[in-house]
Amino acid sequence: MVTHTRNWCSAFNPSKCTHTAVRTCNAAHKYAEFLLVSHESVLCFVPLGGCKADWRPSNSPKLIDLLDDTVPGIGTYEDFNTIDWVREKSKDRDRHREITNKSKHSTVALLFSISDAFSGWLLMLLIGLMSGALAGGIDIAAHWMTDLKEGVCLNGFWFNHEHCCWASNETTFQERDKCPQWKTWAELMVGVSEGSVNVLNHFMYVSWALLFAFLAVILVRAFAPYACGSGIPEIKTILSGFIIRGYLGKWTLIIKTITLVLAVSSGLSLGKEGPLVHVACCCANILCHFFTKYRRNEAKRREVLSAASAVGVSVAFGAPIGGVLFSLEEVSYYFPLKTLWRSFFAALVAAFTLRSINPFGNSRLVLFYVEFHTPWHLLELIPFVLLGIFGGLWGAFFIHANIAWCRLRKNTRLGHYPVIEVLVVTLLTALLAFPIEYTRMSSSELISELFNDCGLLDSSKLCGYTSNSGSTSGSVNATAANGLGARLAGPGLYTAMWQLALALVFKMLITVATFGIKVTDLDVFLKAKQNIRAQASKHFFFFLISTLGGVTRMTVSLVVIMFELTGGLEYIVPLMAATMTSKWVADALSRESIYEAHIRLNGYPFLEAKEEFRHKTLATDVMRPRQSDPPLSVLTQSGMSVEEVERLIADTTYSGFPVVISQQSQRLVGFVLRRDLVISLENARRHQEGVVSVSAVLFTECDPPASPSAPPAVKLHNILDLSPFTVTVHTPMEIVVDIFRKLGLRQCLVIQNGRLLGIITKKDILKHMAQMANRDPESILFN
Repeated sequence: MVTHTRNWCSAFNPSKCTHTAVRTCNAAHKYAEFLLVSHESVLCFVPLGGCKADWRPSNSPKLIDLLDDTVPGIGTYEDFNTIDWVREKSKDRDRHREITNKSKHSTVALLFSISDAFSGWLLMLLIGLMSGALAGGIDIAAHWMTDLKEGVCLNGFWFNHEHCCWASNETTFQERDKCPQWKTWAELMVGVSEGSVNVLNHFMYVSWALLFAFLAVILVRAFAPYACGSGIPEIKTILSGFIIRGYLGKWTLIIKTITLVLAVSSGLSLGKEGPLVHVACCCANILCHFFTKYRRNEAKRREVLSAASAVGVSVAFGAPIGGVLFSLEEVSYYFPLKTLWRSFFAALVAAFTLRSINPFGNSRLVLFYVEFHTPWHLLELIPFVLLGIFGGLWGAFFIHANIAWCRLRKNTRLGHYPVIEVLVVTLLTALLAFPIEYTRMSSSELISELFNDCGLLDSSKLCGYTSNSGSTSGSVNATAANGLGARLAGPGLYTAMWQLALALVFKMLITVATFGIKVTDLDVFLKAKQNIRAQASKHFFFFLISTLGGVTRMTVSLVVIMFELTGGLEYIVPLMAATMTSKWVADALSRESIYEAHIRLNGYPFLEAKEEFRHKTLATDVMRPRQSDPPLSVLTQSGMSVEEVERLIADTTYSGFPVVISQQSQRLVGFVLRRDLVISLENARRHQEGVVSVSAVLFTECDPPASPSAPPAVKLHNILDLSPFTVTVHTPMEIVVDIFRKLGLRQCLVIQNGRLLGIITKKDILKHMAQMANRDPESILFN
């Protein structure tokens, strides 16, 4: 069935239309009409745009003529713009369809088709290998440079403290961290290690910390400003379709890797877990340039970046399955099933690579691996839930305090001197951290110290028990005779308790200023009693999970990550209870996680899928132009000259323009992107003979009647999107928001009875949602 209608209609279910129009000029059809085609019970409305259409079925339809991509630069995006997900997916489908059709007629094309299908898996393999190798190098370098602040190994300066004493025969169980091969800076310079020379060790510790922090901030400012911060808020924004050129580039990767080691080694209260996600995504983005399928398609590249996010968490926590769930739950915007499989494979390769490097020398993927051997009892659910409540409260407070501090830096002169700010924070951290053992050690070492159970030969102060006869746990015979659980807390344990209490306060204050992705706090319920460390480490572990859940609002992925860290399947139920309690409490105080809070603070155009739109507004309330605004800037399908189009481009900053039949009718033909229009006009002036400023610009395939002396016209029908998404003025905004979220649209045109009335962009929706939430709508302005 083929009929004509003069009613203006938007495309109805265009993804199922399987026809291609071959247009020929016909003077009898000067007005835009529509051809209604019924094919396999699917109705398709397509504008004829002044041409008579001869419709025929085709096995390779192209809904967007722009897919031909004959001019270099067509189909790409400018910096700080959002990609068109629909167009990118259409390009990929057409590319895949063309490869499949060619593979049926040629052996070479068949081999190319196989290599194209295998390229995704090869890319995942390379990402896993590269990310795992970099993570292992970062761990080794950070461990060595952290120990360098306290001393140096005489057998080789490249050995850290632990490796230096491994081969020594002079070490004992009581003082296993002391050996003649390791010298503190006071021992090297003065020859003694006790007394007033401890001030010299303190001075060297502070000096090394300041040097590392200074090098880190200078490298970032000079070579890669995008290497600052954890990177996860920006990764989430990029995965949603936003373009930030250079954020995942080679210079960012190099500087991020170097400065991550320097920042962690300086002693700042931050972790390398969040930045490792950024590092893995940089690796993925760089490797994508070696594969045409991913280099030319922004949507396909974001599938790879989603897998790279899983790789980052896999090497950070030694949790490949948790990394995949983290990418699915927390950062990914579009996560098809094949991305799930490839993420799993890439995380597996990265974990295997890191395990092969063995950076910690313990055959584990992380330093603070912990095992729980004692079962939990039903009554313990009460303290577990209480820990979840306290973790949720602390998480919400941390987000509020950190955002307030960041806003202060952003809106005052404090943010104008980042080098001085970093050095001051580093100086305070180093001065206050050195006197206390638990603040002097790195975050990973502290967590490992708190997690591990006491053994019969453990020399830690947290295992400083006394036997019934009054001897300390330093006596092996006394320990074996009395048993670990039957002994009382000794003086060393009480000393460790007040030092840990000071470490708690110190970490709370410093972490807010430095924003570490991993919050390292003390379990406040530690008590000196029998078998204290086995029980306290368990409660500390649950408080750590609850705090991390309150800050990030992760649930499923967090539980799985901690399960992979502990290997304790028996504690899954308490883990789930503490995590959910933490999320409920934190959500009751604030709906945003630390990532969403920083996205909103920076003004990124991110449309959060978890946030519901409950307001009863219509598309006409949000669309532009408003009543007081100038008319909408549009192009006509014919009748405009090159000079007029170029003047419109110069006078506006819009990312695209609707194309209508005429200024009088305002009946929609399609939509053209600004970048494609600029590139096409420049290409026409450069390569098309006879094009001048008065040359006509046509968005149709047919040539209108023109005088023989007229200059040749510039035909731009190949860059015109003939199926832009449209809504009516009465469409509820909750439906419009869902369309933008699920389809990843950049803009949507508003029509009424076939006439173009306005446009709604992603930023318009974000501003409207901010206004409805009583926030400043102008905060959605990323610069």
